[in-house]
Amino acid sequence: MFEDPSYIVPRDLPTSLKQESKQIQCVLKLSNNKRPLEEGEKLAVKRAAIEASKTEEPVKGLSNLSLAQTDQAEAHLQGGNLSDSNSLIPELGRDITINCLLRCSRSDYGAIASLNRAFRSLIQSGELYRLRREMGIIEHWVYFSCKLKEWEAFDPIHHRWMHLPPMNASDCFMCADKESLAVGTELLVFGKEVHGNAIYRYNLLTNTWSTGMTMNTPRCLFGSASLGEIAILAGGCDPRGKLLKSAELYNSITGTWMPISSMHKARKMCSGVFMDGKFYVIGGIGEGSSAMLTDVEMYDLETGKWTQITDMFPARIGSDGVSVISAAGEAPPLLAVVNNELYAADHEKEEVRKFDKGRKLWRTLGRLPEQASSMNGWGLAFRACGDQLIVIGGPRDSGGGIVELNGWVPDEGPPHWKLLARQPMCGFVFNCTVMGC
Repeated sequence: MFEDPSYIVPRDLPTSLKQESKQIQCVLKLSNNKRPLEEGEKLAVKRAAIEASKTEEPVKGLSNLSLAQTDQAEAHLQGGNLSDSNSLIPELGRDITINCLLRCSRSDYGAIASLNRAFRSLIQSGELYRLRREMGIIEHWVYFSCKLKEWEAFDPIHHRWMHLPPMNASDCFMCADKESLAVGTELLVFGKEVHGNAIYRYNLLTNTWSTGMTMNTPRCLFGSASLGEIAILAGGCDPRGKLLKSAELYNSITGTWMPISSMHKARKMCSGVFMDGKFYVIGGIGEGSSAMLTDVEMYDLETGKWTQITDMFPARIGSDGVSVISAAGEAPPLLAVVNNELYAADHEKEEVRKFDKGRKLWRTLGRLPEQASSMNGWGLAFRACGDQLIVIGGPRDSGGGIVELNGWVPDEGPPHWKLLARQPMCGFVFNCTVMGC
């Protein structure tokens, strides 16, 4: 499942988590132990874990995390192999063990789940991710597809790759227009089958794909974004090609879709972002015109109402400085939000721009990476991944055989892109999204 599952302790966690290394080392020592610990060893390991956890706040919800009907610690203390056990690490106790696991990189959870049934049940229950989110421990991974039916995931903190299982989708689904969205611990891929619209769902907890999910209003070419365990989809086209102004909210915890109020205008080929806790639908094409829409719609989760913001996203102007270029053949706007600041990638001028909220205008910051080639914006990914912007695409001289990931943490100066990874694969990115959990 993972490229390097041979170790459990992350090599270089973020600075805020380095103080937890002693706890994680205790899990590593016990999980790799091939014999029952002597009483002196048990006591020493438990003391080390307790000392390492003294500075930590109690984790809410641990007392409710039930993985077995009874506590098997006493029986396990008499000896036995951990890999054959059905419990967590009794030498540490369940709460301390879980406290340690919360601070492991989620790329290690595959190896941890292979220790025994109790660890596997814990990982697949999703409780660790819920507790991590409550504690503010979130890792952002980039998920993208450069080949039909295949998806890759990249961890920009530890520079690890994960190859997802192939999608069991038809050729019709693969060749149709597709949108993707990560919400909670799920990756959703929207497309069309012979019988109509379809959604494929990848579950991070089980590392499997499934189908059968349906929206209230099937659609494609919509704008979408996620915020924790929820996501909003707005606009797009129905199966007959009619433009939509309706929207709905998806809850990944319950797996349910709920209609919300409709936008003021119907639009397709638009983009969606969350900023300052509100959902924005930007760009796209409206009814009766192929020009890019300049007005933006903002949805307030608290009031349940949409607000129109005029002239927030500028139209693309031709070389004569007057005429508006048609957006019919262009990709939806390439947008990303980092620390509640909105950025855009101009694929034509190969520039990065930032929206100035106070002055309500866009200003150019600098250049995109040299490898940021595209076909009218198609094939290029521009995403926010934690506190950095990431651009994914193939170098111009690669012949389509290389994809590069470049990152930059925005500051007041021009972009200084850092090469994060380089992989031999098609340089055209079909779909891309970021999962934070």
